[in-house]
Amino acid sequence: MATNRLSARERELFLAEPHIAALSVSAGPGRGPLTVPIWYQYTPGGEAWVLTEAASRKVPLIEAAGRFTLMVDRVAPTARYVSVEGPVTRIVSGTDEQTREIAWRYLPPDKAQAYVELAKAEFGEQVVIFMRPEHWLSSDLGPS
Repeated sequence: MATNRLSARERELFLAEPHIAALSVSAGPGRGPLTVPIWYQYTPGGEAWVLTEAASRKVPLIEAAGRFTLMVDRVAPTARYVSVEGPVTRIVSGTDEQTREIAWRYLPPDKAQAYVELAKAEFGEQVVIFMRPEHWLSSDLGPS
């Protein structure tokens, strides 16, 4: 029987591409998970990280849960997704370097610097939340 699951290398390389992720974290008893779109960074074999405003609702939820999930997908040329969940390894103050790194990952060069300047002027204190990928789900629904 054919499997549509990606190999460990395939899923890591796919996660390393600049997809916009859905971040999910427990929102507490009687609530579904908080799920929001977010830019992230990942290098195969390493930790995933997100940069967000320190005052964001997701920060205390992630601190309380101690873990979160990132899910990325695409629809062409085949429907493919990777979902990774794991424990938070650290939360640190965001740096200008990390803001630049994430901006250059997602934006064209002529827009990245403007975003960095906007983030510095408008977003307030930023934090970086690191996660060690522990549980993976993946599939490619293309031809076998």
